[in-house]
Amino acid sequence: METENTIKKLLSEIYEPYTGKTLGEIGAVQNIEKSAAGVKVTLILGFPLSGYEETLRKIIFTELEKISKDPIKIDITSKITARAAQRGVPTLEQVKNIIAIASGKGGVGKSTTATNLACAISHEGGKVGILDADIYGPSQTKMLGTTGKPDSLDGKKMEPITNHGIQSISIGNLIKEDTPMIWRGPMATGALEQLLNETNWKELDYLIVDLPPGTGDIHLTLCQKIPVTAAVIVSTPQDIALLDAKKALKMFEKVKVPVLGVIENMSGHICPKCGHEENIFGKGGAKKMASEYSIDELGSVPIDINLRQSMDCGKPIVIEDKNSPISQAYFHIARSITAKISNLNKDFSRKFPNIVVEDS
Repeated sequence: METENTIKKLLSEIYEPYTGKTLGEIGAVQNIEKSAAGVKVTLILGFPLSGYEETLRKIIFTELEKISKDPIKIDITSKITARAAQRGVPTLEQVKNIIAIASGKGGVGKSTTATNLACAISHEGGKVGILDADIYGPSQTKMLGTTGKPDSLDGKKMEPITNHGIQSISIGNLIKEDTPMIWRGPMATGALEQLLNETNWKELDYLIVDLPPGTGDIHLTLCQKIPVTAAVIVSTPQDIALLDAKKALKMFEKVKVPVLGVIENMSGHICPKCGHEENIFGKGGAKKMASEYSIDELGSVPIDINLRQSMDCGKPIVIEDKNSPISQAYFHIARSITAKISNLNKDFSRKFPNIVVEDS
């Protein structure tokens, strides 16, 4: 006859694919109740998982059925906590985790990826915001369908503009669409700090920072003054894009920001009429890079005209057609990212009060 300890042992050995660990290793098993009514199991995971919850429940149920004939009830919830960032960088009170989305080269679909990942994480149950850090080429206003300038309730801080459940702010919200930002580095980095610190973010689990391409002043400011939890690299499969993606990876390594992995964007094109797949930009480049630098390939996203059309309309494809193959690819990548963040060290700095010693 199974006991609570037997059940706990079995549960602890079940492998959870997104974290890459067992339920025991991630401390997910919170409570086991065995009574005349059956077995009740309570699990808490450290990442949003509403779209994955039922799949995980079935995996657990299948294993428990092997040792128990009693009715089984499985409660699964998520609890997102702040993870550690760079040492010495002050945390943001209303933001638990900051994810930098970067690319070495422009035109690889970084902003499109950032927007859809934000919407995917939100759909999974996370509270998400986007900071458009591409001061010279802001695009989040177009992709999220946000128009107009942000309000200010106190004359000091801007209110984030919310659409599709995503809080966002961009320099594009403050200027006309065709106004060029002809600024030197210090002005651009100052604008980034203002956008971050002077926006009244409303309790976010994740703030996604859509970085400009390259490894310039904006990136340096981000790593030195903004508490970045982790970074994600976006690249297309061809060698010329991967060459610069590797530089972005090495930059984050030098400033001690963990890189969760690389996403291969524009990974092949499937003809909607005949089904033939054409690898326009090659295929497997991100996997090769991941292997070379001992990081994870988080997933791949193919070229799709529906994706382009949805972004031009300000309606991300994971919102417009969440069941499409390309949306499912984004959901998979989003879970991989948030699950890997849940594996990082917790941020305990928020638990300690500031201590000031004054002369009497």
